[in-house]
Amino acid sequence: MAHKSQVMAEAEMKATLTRIAHEIVERNIGLKDVVFVGIITRGVPLARRLAKKINSIANVSIPVGILDVTTHRDDLAKAQVIEDETKIPFDIKNKKVILIDDVIFHGRTVRAAMDALIHHGRPQSIQLAVLIDRGHREFPIHPDYVGRQIPTSSKEAVKVRIKEVDGEDEVVVMAGE
Repeated sequence: MAHKSQVMAEAEMKATLTRIAHEIVERNIGLKDVVFVGIITRGVPLARRLAKKINSIANVSIPVGILDVTTHRDDLAKAQVIEDETKIPFDIKNKKVILIDDVIFHGRTVRAAMDALIHHGRPQSIQLAVLIDRGHREFPIHPDYVGRQIPTSSKEAVKVRIKEVDGEDEVVVMAGE
């Protein structure tokens, strides 16, 4: 049986997202041309939460899009045709796109997300915000905003649970056999 330990509870997750929101506001003075794109699945509610927090901090409404990277992955089988659930209802051309995801591990999802974004236009820049950075990169990708770094072994799994998807907010590390 795998051992599970909670590394972030609901209150800490809320505080962490508030800190990331402040960092985004500080780095992107005036928030001109900033848009959020959440990576399906858990990046989407995190993007919406960050947009709401920024609205309360800076009284600026940040548009939020949804990015499905499945068809751009190089590490998943292409055996079946999958419907792309991407919904970016705004032009990303010349925008500062902030990609948002729950966990960065090898960097494959972010690489696929950048490929997928380019199909929607050429942004001015792409920044990356993640709740958890667990290291072990296979690509030279480094997040601009990190909620928490959690060093893990390749045998461990990090599970981010989001209230909108999973019914509760927490981050747990599960040790493998």
